[in-house]
Amino acid sequence: NTLRINHEFNINMLMTIAAVGAVLLGEYLESATVIFLFAIGEALEGYTADRARDSLRSLVALKPATATRIIGDQAQVVPVEHLAIGDHIRVLGGEKIPMDGEVLHGHSSVNQASITGESLPIAKSPSDTVYAGSINGEGVLDIRVTKRAQDNTLSRIIELVQKAQSVRAPSQRLIDSFAHVYTPAVAIIALLVAFVPPILFGQPFYDTATEHGWFYRALSMLVIACPCALVISTPVTVISAITSVARRGVLIKGGAHLEALGQVNAIAFDKTGTLTRGKPTVTQTHTDNCTEYAPCPECDDLIRLAASIEAQSTHPYAQAILSDVSTRSLGYTTAENVEILTGRGVRGLVNGKAVTIGSHRYFEDTFTHTQHLCDLAKQIESDGQTAVMLHDGDTVRGVIGIADTVRDESQSVVAELQKMGITSVMLTGDNHTVAHAIGAQVGVDTVYAELLPEDKVQTIKTLQTTYKKVAMIGDGINDTPALATAQVGIAMGGAGTAQAMETADIVLMADNLKQLPFSIRMARFARQLIKQNIVLSFGLKAVFLLLALTGNVSMLAAVFADVGMSLIVTLNGMRALKK
Repeated sequence: NTLRINHEFNINMLMTIAAVGAVLLGEYLESATVIFLFAIGEALEGYTADRARDSLRSLVALKPATATRIIGDQAQVVPVEHLAIGDHIRVLGGEKIPMDGEVLHGHSSVNQASITGESLPIAKSPSDTVYAGSINGEGVLDIRVTKRAQDNTLSRIIELVQKAQSVRAPSQRLIDSFAHVYTPAVAIIALLVAFVPPILFGQPFYDTATEHGWFYRALSMLVIACPCALVISTPVTVISAITSVARRGVLIKGGAHLEALGQVNAIAFDKTGTLTRGKPTVTQTHTDNCTEYAPCPECDDLIRLAASIEAQSTHPYAQAILSDVSTRSLGYTTAENVEILTGRGVRGLVNGKAVTIGSHRYFEDTFTHTQHLCDLAKQIESDGQTAVMLHDGDTVRGVIGIADTVRDESQSVVAELQKMGITSVMLTGDNHTVAHAIGAQVGVDTVYAELLPEDKVQTIKTLQTTYKKVAMIGDGINDTPALATAQVGIAMGGAGTAQAMETADIVLMADNLKQLPFSIRMARFARQLIKQNIVLSFGLKAVFLLLALTGNVSMLAAVFADVGMSLIVTLNGMRALKK
């Protein structure tokens, strides 16, 4: 039927011809054994491939079926599919969180390893985000639902992993294409082996008392040539590797991206939000009398006054100052008549006095200040930070250093990648001073600064002329053109960004660079396993084909060899699950 309907000469036809041929030769036991062992081989392949998908089943099992919805003073258990955005749900200690949401009341620690790969529980308090499938700790959390059941993070992860498992790797597509040509070619060669020696050279067609005839040898060749092991070797390995990294909070969207990641030898990092936290913080405060960032009275007064003015600003630097005041538990008076000085600073009245906060360049032109403060501001700027100065209505009180601080793991991750032979490049729209300061701190090999989005795309293309495979890692939204241009696009923070999951080939769910070296090692390991399986499959077949041609192997031995090799390559491919 396969040949008549699909016009396809496949593995099943090879086994059918071999079994029928054995019957014609009177080898009924061998014929039955061929079919039986072939069926066992097919079952083993299905079993091992199924085992490789167990990680996905464990993700599905994480999805809670019900939730406790709170309406007024009433608590009602409902299916998660009945919950709508804005509903109020309650999660007790030890329960799974059923929906993505925002904490309204309560404090607890939440184990979200299944979503982000983070090994330690994360403290949660009001306004924090929680994810469906994570496990609540000791406290009770009241949560406002922010996504429907089919749209929550866990559902998107499961959907993407399922899609990834169905996207074939290049090596798998090559093997499948090869098998379509190889299988009928083997059948033709077997036909020639069966008839050419007897017709042209007078060799025995059927078995004799001393040796196998050429018909039997041809049937043995058909069994040996069955490409079962070759065809199954790649998909099992790819599925195992993808599900293995998914356990660590890394989504790889298919075998093609897995193989490409294993070949990467240069990675371009976006700076803001990737190598850095993407959130400016106050790094130092200085006055004329106090030059250390410490809780001294003069520094406290300086940052308190700055907060009074910045409380009504939405600028990132204002948020950094307000966050610092909160961390240091300092109170402040909200300013009146606040005016934004576009591109220069902010000013307003605090207790009747005009207070101004602005850039060092603006203060150079506007307010007289001591050489000591001027030198401090210049030193802050030379370190790649932003210097902000404050005038209290009488004098310039001091200077505040603000910077987008480097992630704790950035330096170690870049160093680890370099040990793996991967060149690291940083791309940023920041000025050269800031860019090179951050680059030196992190340890990247090359820094490209003052880049517009189209400049980043061109830089990726330039890198591709030098390096075999280039990956780009960014936030998955404003870096989309560069992510699409690179051979591998990697997005940060997929757990909070639906766009990142859609635009990138790979998503680091935990917004953590630490999983990047592991993912690359896993991709390289998977490529090694695929190569090993291909060599093993071809090597064994080559040996047994020679034995079959010389009449030194039985059909039973050929079937055992084929089934055994299928099992070996599937088990070898599954090593990725244990790495």
